[in-house]
Amino acid sequence: MLINQHTNQIAQTVCERILTLASQAIEQRGQFKFVLAGGQTPEKVYSLLAKSDAQWSKWFIYHGDERVLPVNHTDRNSVMAANAWLNHVTIPTSQIFDMPTELGTKESADAYREIIKNALPFDLVLLGMGEDGHIASLFPAEVHDETDLVHEIYHSPKPPSERVTLSAKALSNTQTLLFLITGINKKEAFTRWQKGEKLPVSTVSAIETLDVYLDSVIVD
Repeated sequence: MLINQHTNQIAQTVCERILTLASQAIEQRGQFKFVLAGGQTPEKVYSLLAKSDAQWSKWFIYHGDERVLPVNHTDRNSVMAANAWLNHVTIPTSQIFDMPTELGTKESADAYREIIKNALPFDLVLLGMGEDGHIASLFPAEVHDETDLVHEIYHSPKPPSERVTLSAKALSNTQTLLFLITGINKKEAFTRWQKGEKLPVSTVSAIETLDVYLDSVIVD
């Protein structure tokens, strides 16, 4: 389903949706397993979550991708999420699973693969989309083992070149998938996706629900 809103509305709507999905998952399954995205719009959502009330002790946090950088580097998705949200709520640190990319690309991918194998299926995956249709750190023209859960990235077209990312298979193994697509620079890729062009964004699905929160500037 496409939800067309102004960027500022999207953050508030998605925050409320996440809290509702969390309550439902905890009521039905006793926990809420949530895969985070990087980027400016997700950061706005996390800042709103930091001001919210929830059963934080039942939340389990994972990351869709991470840059291979030192553990406290400000360009890491885990540092952004911690500063905007996770440092301000009472989710147990043992339930926050950062990608240990400070160990190196292969080492961190191997370690995270075991974590993800034991976590599936997720309750919610949050994704953005790049100007080229990439998601997480899955970029166009790259070929990966489709059966794997985690991929090592050595030649990212966006710096830094080395990253670790969940695969399309792992990202799709979720009850709900929410896309946050904002900014006029995403218009072309969104149009290509809707026309059926093969892009990374078109390789993911969900077990139950896939919703796209779309910036109003993208749709004429």
